[in-house]
Amino acid sequence: MTSTDGTTPAGRSWTIRPAGPDDVPAIQRMVHDLAEYEREPDAVESTEDHVRAALFPDEGAPTTFAHLAEVDGEVVGMAVWFLTYSTWTGRNGIWLEDLWVDPQHRGGGLGKGLLAALAQVCRERDYRRLEWWVLNWNTPSIAFYESIGAVPQSEWTTYRLDGQPLTALAEG
Repeated sequence: MTSTDGTTPAGRSWTIRPAGPDDVPAIQRMVHDLAEYEREPDAVESTEDHVRAALFPDEGAPTTFAHLAEVDGEVVGMAVWFLTYSTWTGRNGIWLEDLWVDPQHRGGGLGKGLLAALAQVCRERDYRRLEWWVLNWNTPSIAFYESIGAVPQSEWTTYRLDGQPLTALAEG
């Protein structure tokens, strides 16, 4: 996918583009910034090596992808995503793992630009869904998502298995 360009209300130019290997430090910085915002600053276990291995593996295909937002050449936003599959549609979709725009760059179209880039990937590849979750208390993000036509899927409950319960299940 080619990059998408625009201009902020302050007249600064922005670009949305796929991430490259040199972007890993910026991605990791934004992961930490997002963790701070989500009130979980000590929860991040990932390192630049983890991000690099997922996005740009030495062998095999990547399991994770990212698009970045730049303002005047500085990386200020990210959309980290991976593929899903629907047995009902028989096609892949995109799961948006993290969407982040640095606070001082919000309101200028970058978040919408990142989501539009993923929507373009869906359209180009005949993917049927672009999905994500949002914390219930994150009302600014909820309002933003609803403003672009996203609809909450309240009939589903998210479950997670990790830590000791995951280990116990794996060990039988």
